[in-house]
Amino acid sequence: MDAAVQKRVFEPFFTTKAVGRGAGLGLAIVHGLVRQGGGHVWVRSEAGKGTTFSLLLPAAQETPEPAAAPQLHQSGNGAGGR
Repeated sequence: MDAAVQKRVFEPFFTTKAVGRGAGLGLAIVHGLVRQGGGHVWVRSEAGKGTTFSLLLPAAQETPEPAAAPQLHQSGNGAGGR
């Protein structure tokens, strides 16, 4: 990825793909979620060698309570309506 693409890679709707092959939202969403959570994201790329994305996320300040399992409700007698 060249320097011009690296500068724009986190912009919403930016893509290097052909029309109809991608919306260009994936990295913008990742960037927004990471930043909203107090983290940072970096991109490093060398032409012909590859690209690395690094994420730094803050440690949790408290342990969240586990979510309750959803209650499943079954209608009928479970015999397929027979």
